Amino acid sequence: MKYDFSAIEAKWQKKWEEAKVFEATDDFSKPKFYGLIEFPYPSGAGMHVGHIKAYSGLEVISRKRRMQGYNVLFPIGFDAFGLPTENYAIKTGVHPRKVTDDNIEHFTAQLKRVGFSFDWSKVIDTTDENYYKWTQWIFLKMFENGLVFRDTALVNYCPSCKVVLSNEDSQGGKCDICKSDIVQKSKDVWYLRITKYADKLLSGLETVDYLPNIKMQQVNWIGKSTGAFVNFELKGIDEKLRIYTTRPDTLFGVTFMVMAPEHPILEKHQDKISNYADLAAYKDECAKKTEFERTQLIKDKTGVRVEGISAVNPITGKEIPIYISDYVMMGYGTGAIMAVPAHDERDYDFAKKFGIDIVEVIKGGDISKEAYTGNGEMVNSDFLNGLTDIKSSIAKMVEKLEEKGVGEAGVQYKMKDWAFNRQRYWGEPIPIVHCEHCGMVSVPYEELPLRLPEVKNFEPGEGGESPLAKIDSYVNCKCPKCQRDAKRETDTMPQWAGSSWYFLRYIDPKNSEKLADPEKLKYWMPVDWYNGGMEHVTRHMIYSRFWHKFLYDMGLVPTEEPYAKRTAQGLILGPDGDKMSKSKGNVVDPNDTVDRYGADVLRVYILFMGDYASAAPWSESSVKGCKRFLERVADLPGMVKGSGSTDGLESLFHKTVKKVTTDIEELKFNTAIASLMTLLNEIEAKGSLTKDELLVFIRLLSPFAPHICEEIWESEGGEGMIALAEWPTYDEAKTVDATVEIAVQFNGKVRGTVVIAKDATKEAVFEQVHSDERFAPFLDGKTVIKEIYVPGKIVNIVVK
Repeated sequence: MKYDFSAIEAKWQKKWEEAKVFEATDDFSKPKFYGLIEFPYPSGAGMHVGHIKAYSGLEVISRKRRMQGYNVLFPIGFDAFGLPTENYAIKTGVHPRKVTDDNIEHFTAQLKRVGFSFDWSKVIDTTDENYYKWTQWIFLKMFENGLVFRDTALVNYCPSCKVVLSNEDSQGGKCDICKSDIVQKSKDVWYLRITKYADKLLSGLETVDYLPNIKMQQVNWIGKSTGAFVNFELKGIDEKLRIYTTRPDTLFGVTFMVMAPEHPILEKHQDKISNYADLAAYKDECAKKTEFERTQLIKDKTGVRVEGISAVNPITGKEIPIYISDYVMMGYGTGAIMAVPAHDERDYDFAKKFGIDIVEVIKGGDISKEAYTGNGEMVNSDFLNGLTDIKSSIAKMVEKLEEKGVGEAGVQYKMKDWAFNRQRYWGEPIPIVHCEHCGMVSVPYEELPLRLPEVKNFEPGEGGESPLAKIDSYVNCKCPKCQRDAKRETDTMPQWAGSSWYFLRYIDPKNSEKLADPEKLKYWMPVDWYNGGMEHVTRHMIYSRFWHKFLYDMGLVPTEEPYAKRTAQGLILGPDGDKMSKSKGNVVDPNDTVDRYGADVLRVYILFMGDYASAAPWSESSVKGCKRFLERVADLPGMVKGSGSTDGLESLFHKTVKKVTTDIEELKFNTAIASLMTLLNEIEAKGSLTKDELLVFIRLLSPFAPHICEEIWESEGGEGMIALAEWPTYDEAKTVDATVEIAVQFNGKVRGTVVIAKDATKEAVFEQVHSDERFAPFLDGKTVIKEIYVPGKIVNIVVK
């Protein structure tokens, strides 16, 4: 068969679309499979090879499931709000709506050209008013239930993007969007109280099938710790300084305390502090540093002692000094820490610099040289002396704190409440009205969606003010409660909002009355298999699990967890083995591969290039190898002879069906394709195959290379389309070889091999060896002393 990939691929993409082959149905009697990929951000650059690999895994699974008789939902959509589009709009003057629509059109054409089996009838776009109406609806439900609040806080601010960023979006002190350095700025911030769901997010991980490293990253991100809250009295004022510690057993070693420079106690009691001007100056310096800079372990320790106020150790009764230092943050814990320099490196360095006492309370190190951070026997600790078990020491100390009324057991989380606003235009408007009389008031549900107004200038204000704040007709409104003059909220939601529930909207994307039909949710949820990048297993996955658990608590969704299974793909590296980047000039455009070799070659190569979960470099020679493989497949119809099975191929066919079936489920796509290549080699060596065998072969290959397989299926008279043909089955008994090749030794030296029946008896094996003329020279004129047979492995004949 002539392999004209351009004509074949265009033909079958058109046929699939016309026949609506990939559209999920509402036939709830069928077994269902919901496969989910991370929907793309439609950038102007279009699709890259990373997208192809990310989508190809579940593409193969979904095609196989359809052939196994499942009702398959394999949807696609676009996560289209966000700064890149808005920044492009500011630069070019083109409205973000137009930019987004053009990019989505470009992306859609590229995805269809590769032949992905997405259900195009259920496409969603997070910037569509009919979509973000429900994003706003969920936000209001959270607001009503106390999970939304507003607070003034030091925030991570990007002067370049003019936007507030969450800790997650500014890791390493850099803006996630433009990579500029961020600064600390005091602003009013909207928060989602995700910490209320910390325990549920942790316990839910025990019920799902996620890769172990995905679970571990989420556990670490949430960062649950157990310890104690301890109250230190402040000498000279009627205040207590409350701290949280995971090691209350080390309280006898506390020799000083450190407060955040922004701690409100300092300003409240500045008249008692003789060096308040120094503290204020230090605080101003800290405001210029990012949170990342302030909390770095390896840096010079700086700080100022608070003169006029000291603390009292509640266990020893000793007076201890208080310092302020940049490494203590108001947003973490209580904004103050107890310092145990003998057993904490940072406290040790600080104590050495400022000449503070260092008291050993855990035996095992040499504190004259460095802090000892290991385990050991408690010393210098009164009622804890001699204890070596940390758990017992902590329990005993907590008991003492509670007995004295100066502390209690407690739990803290590393995860903070989610900063949930942006001072930009291209995002979901926050549906809240500010009224002088009623406070913060929800926009009535019947008025949703609260639409973005048409604007020509998308530039944010110099102070980080939203562009919406400049539009009087948008800002000025009536309070929904009292009907008096009020102001509309001008911040918008972060890009993470739309992706926190998109998997629910796919199920019923055109419903104007509900987020989704409850019966459809009951049938389709949870997502059976979610695949995506490792870079999204914390932020996006934790955010979306939080939203879903909230909706579950409200009785709005039928499952506690949104995703039953989560896997991840590895990166595709440049041909040089480095991560692809425009600056390195090693970016591979998938469109070029489709132009030169066809979509099927691209699809096969992407999944053949290595382990799916691992990074692998692009290899043009391997792409050509996959092209040759498919050209040989295209020639198979010319080798067809008869029907049934071919002698010498039947067992290998059953083995291949078993291996491809199993390997696909385990994401071992490279070895599945390799087994098909091996089978092709054997077919060519035989010189022919039957029509039945050809139809089995192309059904196995079709999830990887669907276009050419459809063409062959049609040419051979296959019923309907191969996309919906029955997946091949295998006979376990026929996957076992009927014969086995074993070595033949004489006096321990291998002299040849024989092929025997797998179930041959010992006597039959020896008879076969004795009658084989090849072994006559080793037997003639010799006396057989002993004959040894290890079944299925080896024969050894001892002769003399």
